[in-house]
Amino acid sequence: MKILIINGVNMNMLGLREPEKYGSMTLKDLEKDLYAYSFELGIDIETFQSNFEGEIVEKIHEAKESFDGIVINAGAYTHTSIAIRDAISAVNIPTVEVHMTNIYKREEFRHHSYLSSVCIGQIAGFGVNSYKLGVKAVVDYLSNDNK
Repeated sequence: MKILIINGVNMNMLGLREPEKYGSMTLKDLEKDLYAYSFELGIDIETFQSNFEGEIVEKIHEAKESFDGIVINAGAYTHTSIAIRDAISAVNIPTVEVHMTNIYKREEFRHHSYLSSVCIGQIAGFGVNSYKLGVKAVVDYLSNDNK
């Protein structure tokens, strides 16, 4: 089983951007943690980060050929990108949307996700553990033949 983990806009700033919300872990630290977790689960992962909407869309398109599931934290694109939403819908790969913070406890504009309606689920508010919960959710979904 192979899972693609996508981080969107500004996620490369983890550890620097608003540490009171996002903590001090860098994206590289998060990725190392997720690779270790994937080893525990006996799965393969690949991580990807881009600040460019089109690159994220292209990575989702490419996933059709080589990934069983996707975990995505699109960052602010969650609330603005119909293009990323349509890409997820087009590839029809089980996808879990994750957020480190609880987007429903933040500014009103963050309360709407364009992605959630094409994802199998959404996990928000558990910091870096949101990613592990998202990976586990995709693995469980695929293992239980819920495709």
